[in-house]
Amino acid sequence: MNNTERYKKFTILHSNDMHGDFLEEMQGKGGSLIGGLARLSGYIAKVRQEEKNVLYAIAGDMLQGSMIDAEYKGISTMEIMNYLAPDVATLGNHEFEYGLPHLLFLEKIANFPIVNANLYIEKYHRRLMKPYHIINIDGFDVMFIGIITDEVLKELKHDTGVGSFINLADAAAEVGRICDAYKNDDIDLTILLTHIGFEEDKKLAAMLDPIWGVDMILGGHSHTILDQPAQVNGILIAQAGVGTDQIGRFDIVVDDDTNSIVEWKWQLIPVNETLAKVDVNLKKMIDSYKDVVDKKFNTPITRFSNVLTHPTQSSETELGNLFADIMQYRSQADLVLFASFAIRGTELGPLLTLGKFLESIPYDDALLKCTLLGSDLKTIWEYLLRPENQAGAGYFFQVNKGVELIYNNSLRSLEKFSIQGAEVENESQYVICLQKYHYEDSTLKHYGLAMERFTFLGHIQVVATSMRNVYEEYLRSNQNKSSSVEGRIKFIS
Repeated sequence: MNNTERYKKFTILHSNDMHGDFLEEMQGKGGSLIGGLARLSGYIAKVRQEEKNVLYAIAGDMLQGSMIDAEYKGISTMEIMNYLAPDVATLGNHEFEYGLPHLLFLEKIANFPIVNANLYIEKYHRRLMKPYHIINIDGFDVMFIGIITDEVLKELKHDTGVGSFINLADAAAEVGRICDAYKNDDIDLTILLTHIGFEEDKKLAAMLDPIWGVDMILGGHSHTILDQPAQVNGILIAQAGVGTDQIGRFDIVVDDDTNSIVEWKWQLIPVNETLAKVDVNLKKMIDSYKDVVDKKFNTPITRFSNVLTHPTQSSETELGNLFADIMQYRSQADLVLFASFAIRGTELGPLLTLGKFLESIPYDDALLKCTLLGSDLKTIWEYLLRPENQAGAGYFFQVNKGVELIYNNSLRSLEKFSIQGAEVENESQYVICLQKYHYEDSTLKHYGLAMERFTFLGHIQVVATSMRNVYEEYLRSNQNKSSSVEGRIKFIS
């Protein structure tokens, strides 16, 4: 075999957590356009024309996050994905939000394989989806395996006949099982498509036996922005943030004799006006969906005194403060936990239509109240504000007016924690308000606090069955509201 046959160059494009982010947006004072599936499609088509061996993979959460997706219950998204023609995709937790039967319907619409190895019909111990997909490209075989872990269980809690392996060790074992059963000497490249978060990807990579030959993990769920991929146990690990404002790109050289990557370069590429032309045909398709949604939801519900922004999901923002204050107004709690990622988009107003509101708060949920000790609250916030979380490894929460948190990054501890001017005392009791989703997710993994602590001092009270209704009614009744970043949460070194 000559060197031309032995070594092959591949370009692997990858997206994750697109969340129905169909439309391009204006950004910055210059008003440049970024993102949008039509421009992303233009870039993918350009790369497919320029490079010989191109693969495009999506690491979950294609659905949810926009009014177009919600109005058509994901059917519009799958039709658009068919236009993009990914070579393979995997499931994210939001693929299950319209229910398992509807997911199976959407999977039938897809013209591309959707892989998942560790979701099972429990009674028969049979996998729900195709576990892997092998693509032969230019004489080389590339295997993709899909993995999701415990996040999916919250979306399947009513589907008792379906279960997933819920920890990384079991997921790693399932990867080994597939590689042992189906991977042969002809598999030149093995890629895991995961939707478990960047930190969990690194842990998973450390558990994999090198004999299984996994070369790369393309992940999602944590919306992590990287300068360069991580390398753990000889495995490259990358993901591409959130939405369609950027796309990940690997340019690699694979050795057919050793079935390994011998050269690689990775870029997180901004999707902007200089990258590629808009795909006009896809734009027409998206606009046809948008016109229907606009006609239905283009009625104003309020006007802010100015544009309110949410430029980041890892610090205090104007919109975060507004919605946290509405939660506190409704619940009368001492402290509210409002998740930054519950807000989609970077700004709202000054005119707020029903469609823009629903698009910005796409995930409806119940609001709950419970009582915790001050020591419990300190445990939660020291965990939530740790440096890893600031880098996107977990949740970040907005808080209501009157709360002041100062976290010392150097000491990894709280310097100050006060509510309405009074320091939080370890043995004092405080009423908190949070979404049902985050109560059910109240585990050591995400809060550093055992779930039983949330009911230790009494039962959980339902404040409202729909947080969307709470926000909408408040905004309709309170015109010309403003909000600012006040220093409720500060970081010092």
